[in-house]
Amino acid sequence: MARAVVAPAVVELLQRFPRGREFTTTVSFGGDDFTLRAHVRVRRTAPGLAKVSLACWVVNTDTARYVGGNPPREDENSLPPEGTAVPDASLTARVVGALATRLNPGAVSRPDGDGHLAIDVPTSGQGAPEALA
Repeated sequence: MARAVVAPAVVELLQRFPRGREFTTTVSFGGDDFTLRAHVRVRRTAPGLAKVSLACWVVNTDTARYVGGNPPREDENSLPPEGTAVPDASLTARVVGALATRLNPGAVSRPDGDGHLAIDVPTSGQGAPEALA
């Protein structure tokens, strides 16, 4: 998930937006039985540095079909206040760890509130996310 959809989303947000403001996107990865969702927040914090925050959760489409007879409700695809999804701490930690390995080896994740974990990533020079594009 980190390589397939999260890292490209981080690169896109960093390339598109200037320092100072925070920008977000939600990306999906999955198939018929489930969808992994990730809410990505990116904010340039200093010249050459950005904070990337991530919260992940799973929407079980297969379970919903067989148990409830209906696909998941639309609000399960978004975090509050727009939706009812709850971040999965274990999944978030694994995806942030994989993202850190790609974008800033040795970076330590830290809580960023509301179920997100954050890491700092370089935005220029060796190891910058643009190199992943």
